[in-house]
Amino acid sequence: MSRLLLLVTLLSVLVFSASAQDALSRSFDSEQQREIYQQLIKELRCPKCQNQNIADSNAPLAEDMRDKSYEMLKAGKSKQEIIDFMVERYGNFVHYEPPFTAATAVLWFGPLVIVIIGIGVAVVLTRQKKEQAALTPEERAQLERLRNNDND
Repeated sequence: MSRLLLLVTLLSVLVFSASAQDALSRSFDSEQQREIYQQLIKELRCPKCQNQNIADSNAPLAEDMRDKSYEMLKAGKSKQEIIDFMVERYGNFVHYEPPFTAATAVLWFGPLVIVIIGIGVAVVLTRQKKEQAALTPEERAQLERLRNNDND
């Protein structure tokens, strides 16, 4: 157990030091530019990896994306221009904050619609059971006769 914990800790240190090393190895014109670069590589998702940003990923594609982000930032592009370029090239998947579109509206409102449909089905089923439980006048009369016979 302690070896597993040690291995996890060592891997965490390696991953975080790799992303920190990337930012330190690059030269920036200002500290603000460095911060924008750090934000960019944390906001952009590696298309090749499972839910890793390009700062944490060691995939060659993530490395290319880091290089391209750095080049565009050094060329004077804004953070949004770089994000737009990456989204145009790799799709909305590449950004952790996808825009609200007709396609993503399903993701936002789909669970709410499912809950509303479920509540509607539950209400309808409950009403149907109440209607079935109600006795007809003939059944009530028969029930009264049975009750009177039991009391006698």
